[in-house]
Amino acid sequence: MSRTGPRRSESIRVAVLNAADDLLVEQGFAATTIEGIATRAGVAKQTIYRWWKSKVEILLDALEEDALEGLAWAEPAGTPAEDLTAHLHRVADFFQEPAGQVLQALLGNAQLDKDAAAALREGFLLQQRARDLTGLAAIIERHTGTTPDEDHLAHLADLLLGPIYYRALTFGTPPPKTLIETTAHLTLTLATPPTN
Repeated sequence: MSRTGPRRSESIRVAVLNAADDLLVEQGFAATTIEGIATRAGVAKQTIYRWWKSKVEILLDALEEDALEGLAWAEPAGTPAEDLTAHLHRVADFFQEPAGQVLQALLGNAQLDKDAAAALREGFLLQQRARDLTGLAAIIERHTGTTPDEDHLAHLADLLLGPIYYRALTFGTPPPKTLIETTAHLTLTLATPPTN
């Protein structure tokens, strides 16, 4: 998000994002406040309000930064099936980490706050969706030798990631290894063009 006003100190920015992450994990979304974040980060509350309008904006900034690494699609290291399975394990692990707990909290809050929902969808979720489609398309091209149709690719991405999000948001637990392996296998099977 673009900010107006004085240029932010990088050390203060990092301290605020880390403080927000830590407090959310320790005490939950509702109990995390701007005042608490300021105290934990060792900065004035006015400093935070100069650069962020709400704790949701702070958490979104923290999430976007953490997800670039945590949800990144790795370079090819094995077969398409092995690489796809490895990626699903990384996504499942992400939900168990502080950054994944931030995402879960923001998704939960989005059900009650339409402005927060719009900010989450139009920012992080759309950006991550684009990264997921690009990463999945690359694996499918390696697997099938063809470029997947955009609509079919979108459906495959839903099939691939849906179970992990469902398990995390509904039960708060990672999916079993067998579910991850089955999901990766099914996705690649459905991506393969039928033979005549």
